[in-house]
Amino acid sequence: MSFTIEERGRPNTQDYRVFFKNADGKYISPFHDVPIYANEADNIFHAIVEVPRWTNAKMEIATKDPLNPLKQDVKKGNLRYVANVFPHKGYIWNYGAIPQTWEDPGHKDSDTGCCGDNDPIDICDIGNKVCSRGEVIKVKVLGTLALIDEGETDWKVIVINTEDPEAGDFNNIDDVKRLKPGYLEATVDWFRRYKVPDGKPENQFAFNGDFKDREFAIQTVKSTHEFWKALISKKSSAGELNCMNTSVSDSPFCCSAADAEAVVKSACAFGTEEPIPNSVDKWFYYEK
Repeated sequence: MSFTIEERGRPNTQDYRVFFKNADGKYISPFHDVPIYANEADNIFHAIVEVPRWTNAKMEIATKDPLNPLKQDVKKGNLRYVANVFPHKGYIWNYGAIPQTWEDPGHKDSDTGCCGDNDPIDICDIGNKVCSRGEVIKVKVLGTLALIDEGETDWKVIVINTEDPEAGDFNNIDDVKRLKPGYLEATVDWFRRYKVPDGKPENQFAFNGDFKDREFAIQTVKSTHEFWKALISKKSSAGELNCMNTSVSDSPFCCSAADAEAVVKSACAFGTEEPIPNSVDKWFYYEK
């Protein structure tokens, strides 16, 4: 199963979008049409790379837009770039989401005591390869961190790309501690402090910031898949979310290939990229 992307608009502007196509060249939603499983029997999942490692642009699946292309988050009228909190530069993993999952804002998690953040579940790929924006990778789940982001449950699932040469050595969260010492501690530090340069307080975590193991993480991913099933079948309220899809045949939101193509063609033509502001390279220092 292969996927490709089609860029529209000008990169580093508010009209930039990354649309997705399946192997037949038909337009699809990365949120709803890319299958959650690459290999269900082995619990290998698909993941959509939104932000390649070491980059700063806060690209994300546009959950409220038709076909859910990637677009850059906007805050206070400006494109959002994640700050570099010393010693980090941009995102310290390939960051993205598992398709066909949904952290239901109407469900209070029994472990965290907080409701979901209304997004697909997030992943941090610790593999060696710097992926490209919009790449669809196959991942092995290793564990998860429970971030409490402004009062919402925001799981960060630690994964490794199955095509990584070292993937066979990683089967649980303890393997990350052993083979990549300092990476998990840096991950907690990154999520705790990344909003501080924007004037916000440090983020909090459930489980005292400890990582839960592979089995717990897989069950968490599967529970968000069940929430997505209710969403796509209209058993749960979508609110502002856009559930337009081309492959979930029993979904009331399923559309034709022509309808999907019309969405893409209505977007701006791909154009010359704007320069990234120099301020994005700034390093922020502060006492922990």
